Amino acid sequence: MGESDRSDRSILLGLMLPAMLMPMLSTMSRVALPMVRDTFALTADLTAWIDVSFTLPFMLFMPVYGRLGDGLGARRLILAGIALFTLGTALVLNASTMPHLLVGRTVQGIGLAGMTPLSIGLIASLFPPQTRGQTMGTWSTVGPTTGFLGPLAAGLLVGVWGWQAAFVPSLVCGFIASVVVYHLIPARTHSAQTNSMAFLRTFDWGGMLLLAGAASSLVFYLSSRAITGIAPLQDGRLIAAALLFLLFFLWWEKRRHDPFIAPSLFTNGPFLRGTVCATMRMVSMGGIGFLIPLYLFDIKGIQPAELGGMLMIGAGSMAVVVRLAGRLADQWSSRWFVVVGLLGQTGTLFAFADMPAGVSLWHVGIALSAHGLSAGLMLATLHKVVMGRVEQTETGTAAGLYSMCRFLGAATGTALSGVLLQDHLDAGLELLTAYQRVFGVIALFPALGLLTALSLHED
Repeated sequence: MGESDRSDRSILLGLMLPAMLMPMLSTMSRVALPMVRDTFALTADLTAWIDVSFTLPFMLFMPVYGRLGDGLGARRLILAGIALFTLGTALVLNASTMPHLLVGRTVQGIGLAGMTPLSIGLIASLFPPQTRGQTMGTWSTVGPTTGFLGPLAAGLLVGVWGWQAAFVPSLVCGFIASVVVYHLIPARTHSAQTNSMAFLRTFDWGGMLLLAGAASSLVFYLSSRAITGIAPLQDGRLIAAALLFLLFFLWWEKRRHDPFIAPSLFTNGPFLRGTVCATMRMVSMGGIGFLIPLYLFDIKGIQPAELGGMLMIGAGSMAVVVRLAGRLADQWSSRWFVVVGLLGQTGTLFAFADMPAGVSLWHVGIALSAHGLSAGLMLATLHKVVMGRVEQTETGTAAGLYSMCRFLGAATGTALSGVLLQDHLDAGLELLTAYQRVFGVIALFPALGLLTALSLHED
């Protein structure tokens, strides 16, 4: 094995450890979701904010980390992010009230926001195009594999020590990841600038704040009752604010010498189409990730250990297919991987929308497996498509924007699911019928993504 191969493998290993933190936290916290809901006596739309309070800052800070990574270097930002995540997890573990819990989840989200864009940017800049798909596929297996093991562990821990126990393993892994990153990731890459303070002075803070305002207003609009007391989708002030923030952002960026988001990204066809497909994929992931734990707890009456076992199925299915799909994407057209994946997500969500109360857990497991296989088929493929035509100097920025859009989709799926479920329950619908209708609405998003996927290409 050559020195270069050993170095590449060390860097990839160093990136895989931080990549474990988000899926571990996400899957394990979802096992605890029904117990947290009952502990704090929450409605469905407020329960959604246990996820949204993490996903929203996670999503908002992704492009910030990505853009800063182009100037400051990835290693120091990854280490800073892990430190913030550790602080947030400590706050969650000591939470005795809902506001206290939400603050901790917010800090966790800010801390982990940089792991995905910084890692994708490093892979895109350090690995050659002919092996990039395989490398993305290998790196991408971390999420599904961790997500496969996390729910079972969480189910066992929560069943014995309560919902707080679901957050302990990610805290331990955070400490381990910081040591690995410190020793295996280069202190600087070729994309980082030499004068960090000069970079920070010229950083487009105005563009960052305007984009954050647009995305936040949109998510608050989808679930405004928790924020303004007004019924969701009815607070015109929030949707107006989202549109104004977006318009001002576009106006501001056109006049910046060094904009927060490079203008070339908005005319990059493969980047835009891949990002749209990834966003629709994540609406489905966010929706089913929120709904399934509550559905299994409320409709099927299963306990935490069983719930953890069921949640393993989707992530395990993703882990089986994601690396193979990444490798095949180096040889074949990416379009059909994405088309089949979005079609599978749509079909399984509609299947949940039609499931009767007496359906066996075997049927539920098959549907979860199909959804996981569909999601995994697209994961590395979309990473490769989106980053394949991005300039070397813009990899961090592009990865940050791409990741932000993806998790805006996840936040949208989660918030909208909680809102619709509570609205249906308030309207007097039977519990199963309420769940079925929400599954049906969420299915429309990957269906819409299919329209974009049919025109997807990498050249």
